[in-house]
Amino acid sequence: MKKVAALKYQKDKDDAPKVVGAGRGEVAEKIIEIAKKNNIPLYNDEKLVEQLVKLELGSSIPPHLYQIVAEILAFIYHLDQRAKE
Repeated sequence: MKKVAALKYQKDKDDAPKVVGAGRGEVAEKIIEIAKKNNIPLYNDEKLVEQLVKLELGSSIPPHLYQIVAEILAFIYHLDQRAKE
């Protein structure tokens, strides 16, 4: 069954990224559809999503996930920069 988690991070407001959406099956498909319609980058990491879907919505990611999420944010930043060129 497909699983997804959506993160939000505002560097001026948040200490760490927050889980703002998560779901399985049809809910996961709807989250993906919304992300695509809004040109929100998708990143596939099954081990990470397994941990993220267990978190309460609105909660910050735990410190042990900072490294991998930072790498994802850097990847997304790079995509944004390329899109602006």
